Amino acid sequence: MNNLILSLAPKFTKLESLILRQDKPQLEDNAVETIAKYCHDLQDLDLSKSFKLTDRSLYALAHGCPKLTKLNISGCTAFSDDALAYLSGFCRNLKFLNLCGCVRAASDKALQAIAYNCSRLQSLNLGWCENVSDVGVMSLAYGCPDLRALDLCGCVLITDETVIALANGCLHLRSLGLYYCQNITDRAMYALAHSRVRNKQDVWESVKNRYEEEGLMNLNISQCTALTPPAVQAVCDSFPALHTCPGRHSLIISGCLNLTSVHCVCAVQAHRTAASLPHPAH
Repeated sequence: MNNLILSLAPKFTKLESLILRQDKPQLEDNAVETIAKYCHDLQDLDLSKSFKLTDRSLYALAHGCPKLTKLNISGCTAFSDDALAYLSGFCRNLKFLNLCGCVRAASDKALQAIAYNCSRLQSLNLGWCENVSDVGVMSLAYGCPDLRALDLCGCVLITDETVIALANGCLHLRSLGLYYCQNITDRAMYALAHSRVRNKQDVWESVKNRYEEEGLMNLNISQCTALTPPAVQAVCDSFPALHTCPGRHSLIISGCLNLTSVHCVCAVQAHRTAASLPHPAH
């Protein structure tokens, strides 16, 4: 693959989307540097599982592909947070960023740079980035108000403070992954449930219609064992798009045996309907 990219990139100077996901890592820095040299209109780039790539690639992309709006570098474990922070300073139009498994690159320092430079960010995957803490994600909550999807699965340092900041700062958040974030407590759930209540009426009125239309649609709190049914039920009641009923699961609570009593509105209605049906005579 590496030689193929080296030969083809100079011929596709108007390329806007490129998927280079690999099962067997072959891509090397010189190929990405060639892409950055010739493909200045590139907007969507997938380099996931490119284990051989180093910071050289991110520095090249920063200078050669400033129009990037979507970047997937999940599993690229050699990237550093310095290089990622540098990239964010040049690729300020980033809207979708996948850093899943990028333990070195995804640090609080890098997230603060992203929050400062990429205010249009809408989707961020930080799954299994164990170095990420409240400091980094809270900066995103206030620096990226248009954030729609955030995956924090396996970010074990995350606490309630992060979720509270997201509830206050990201009014359009639709998907939140908190799998195995075991420091999350009921405080976080009640913050989400009450997130429609704004302190300033003028701010609330400006987002009211759009926020009511969207709301939280997916929430993964699997293995968050400190949560109690009343707090989670409050979230479920506040966001009708969250479902626990068969075939529509968007509130994921697996591994939380104490939350089996939490149900969405349609699940409760289905239970009542079934209970009201006449039983056949024996």
